[in-house]
Parts: sequence; structure tokens; C-alpha cells
Amino acid sequence: MKRVLIISPHFPPVNAPDCQRVRMSLPFYREFGWEPVVLAAEPQHRADWHDLSLLATLPADIEVHHCPAMALGLSRLVGISNLGIRVLPYLNRAAQQLLRNGRFDLVYFSTTQFVVTPLGRLWRRRFGVPYVIDLQDPWRNDYYERPGAPPPPGGWKYQFARFTAWLFEERTFAGASAFVSVSHHYFRDLARRYPWFQKKLQTVVPFGAPQADFDYLARHPEPPSITLLPAGCRHWVAAGSLGPGFSHSLRVLFAGLRRLRDADPAAASRLRLHFVGTSYAPASSAQHSARPVAAAYGVADLVVEQPERIGYLDSLRLLQSADGLLLLGSDDRAYSPSKIYPYYMTRRPIIALAHADSLLAELLTQLRCAHVVTLLKPGEETQPPGQIAALLARAAASETLATPTPLNLTLSDRFLSARAVTARQCAVFDQVLARRAAP
Repeated sequence: MKRVLIISPHFPPVNAPDCQRVRMSLPFYREFGWEPVVLAAEPQHRADWHDLSLLATLPADIEVHHCPAMALGLSRLVGISNLGIRVLPYLNRAAQQLLRNGRFDLVYFSTTQFVVTPLGRLWRRRFGVPYVIDLQDPWRNDYYERPGAPPPPGGWKYQFARFTAWLFEERTFAGASAFVSVSHHYFRDLARRYPWFQKKLQTVVPFGAPQADFDYLARHPEPPSITLLPAGCRHWVAAGSLGPGFSHSLRVLFAGLRRLRDADPAAASRLRLHFVGTSYAPASSAQHSARPVAAAYGVADLVVEQPERIGYLDSLRLLQSADGLLLLGSDDRAYSPSKIYPYYMTRRPIIALAHADSLLAELLTQLRCAHVVTLLKPGEETQPPGQIAALLARAAASETLATPTPLNLTLSDRFLSARAVTARQCAVFDQVLARRAAP
């Protein structure tokens, strides 16, 4: 069986978005001819993101290796907290030992800690092993340089991240044998930046629907840690971080809620909009993102926000307990939220705000699982608040907001399931080896 070394610095029990693809794919790699071996940072180096319940979702017989990282207390003395930088020399040493002692056919970087990906060039030269890069996010991103964009967060750290991306991206990507990406927009941007990129093997592989996680919840029924209060209201939930790119969606949502309150105060009072896990910061320093915007529209009393993160499985339980779900689109048209698939699997009504010509709008059109309010559509820019008000009025009246089509299990199996997504990854791996073997 062919062997792949998967580089994922974040890995359970760390609950980070960029390790979920690997976590959900691990049970299926062998089915498609690949033996996975995972190399991650030791979990204590991201103790703020621990979710021990994720360990129960991992296959027991998968080989997982951990390497040290610079202690966070020490690295903060020089202003560095990024895990990729802290783990870099230790990851290099551990990977070289594995590559030297084991027979590996491929290295697969599935992480948004892009600073570790230049190691692929070093390992390829030394061991002759090709590497594949998974683009769950772009490494270089001009979002904050676009007209009207908010100021970038992080000060000098943001500038340093931009500099390292500018310095290493082209050489690292030029040496990669193939790419998978959650968004074709990322491939398009890379082709504009580097003419040679068109010739690279590239495949769009969306995030997978976590059917196994929902099966686990069915076998282990528990209430979510958060109780949706007050009783008697209709509770709509949005789970996940809300960075500056979500400001327009929040303004439209709360403008619609304010319109409903002005037209029918009693109906608005029966609604509560919950935002959970809106910040990646520790609980002691997490700041609200949704409530300040709601306050500006005079509806803060109808909005409940818990910026601290909750466990992944706990968040799925919370989604299942809601009357409906809110899915907010980012100003970044290439944004591909992994949460769309758990939302889809809950079978709850969904109100989605998606920018015109965005990847999120494309995915929702394919799935037909949500009531979509299109933002910034030419000629219709002023309509979304009224559309939101109408949908929320129906929700407040306890009217069932049935999705346009019921859950399509055939579509899920073919396009969304973790097994199908893993099959597409392995097909890319096989193509890499076939190209190397060809004369």
C-alpha cells in the first residue's frame, strides 16, 4: 500500500478549522490505497483550543507522530505566537527522521500554517518525495489592500506574514507536484500571479460533510452545553468566527431585524439570534463582534453572543437544538465556509447571506438547502434588509421555513461526504505518482 505523510500541525485534541479535513478523511484513505501517517505539533502547544471529544472520532489504528514546538511563553518574548513558526525546526527534524526510516510515496501539507510548506522543497531534494499542498485558505491575500477594506489586524505581525508569503510562496508552490483547494478562486488568483501555475495539477476538493460525526452524536445523545434562552422564543444560531470581513453581512442582517421590529415589535420580540464562538482569542481577551453592530441598529436586546469557542461536537449539538441557522458570507468572494456542510446535515432551516458572484453563493445554489439573500447584487443593493425582515417575520410566527429541497442523500454521497472527498484527494495522489512514473 502506498504511504502518505500528512503534515497537519493542528490535530485533535486541538480543535482548529484546518485539521478537520484530515480528521474526517483518516477513516477512508486505506480504502483508496493509501496508508496515512500524521505528523502534528504536540497538543499542549495549543492548549487554548483543546476539545477532547474529537479524539473519539479518530480511528484507533492510525499512526500519529507529534513533535515539540517553542513554548508560547518564550516565543511571546519576541512577539511570536504563530504555531507554524514555533514548530518549524522541530517539524523539520521529525519529518526527516520519518522520511529517512520509512518508505513514503508522498508528503501532503493540509494546514493553513503555510510557513511550514517550504520544507517540502527541502524534503523533495533530500529524499525524492513529491509534495502536495492543500489550499484551505490563500497564503497571499490582497483582501485588506482592496478599496473599502477594513484596516488589517495584527499590526507588524500582519506585515511580517505578508512578507513571508511574498518571499516563499512562488518557490514553494513551483516545487509542489499538485494542489487541492476548497475554492477555484484560489487557483484563478495563483494563475494570474504566476503564469506557470496553469500547468500544475490542480483539483478543487470541497470540505466534506461530517456524516460520521452526526452518527456519533446519535449514538451518544447529550444536551449542548449552551441552553438557548429565553424559553418560548424562536432561536436562530450562527456558529463560528466573525472577522472584519463579515461586517457587511452583519449590518444587513441587523438592518433587516430592525425593520421587523419597526413593523411588528411583537414578532421581533419572539426572536433571539445567537452567535457562538465568534472569536479565536482566549476567553479572557475575546471580544464581541456581533452585539456592537446589533446595538448600532437598536436590536442588541434580541442578540446573544458568546465569543469564546466551544467544542466541535458540542457546536453540532447546539446547531441541532436550534430552530434555524444563520450562515453569513464574507466580503471575500472566495470564502468557502466549512460550516456549510454541518449546517446542511442538521436538516434545520437556514437563512444565508451570500455576496453576489461568491463561492458561497455558488455552493448554496448547488445544494439548494437555504433561503439565500444575495448581497450587493447589481441593481438590487437596497433589497436585502427587506428580504431578511420577511424571512425573520416568518420565523417569528413559527412558520416552517422549509428549505427549497429536502436533504439529498444521493448528492451527499456523491459530492459532499467525507468518503467522496477523500477519494478525490487520493485520486490526486495517484496522478502525482503516475506523472512521475511516466517517461
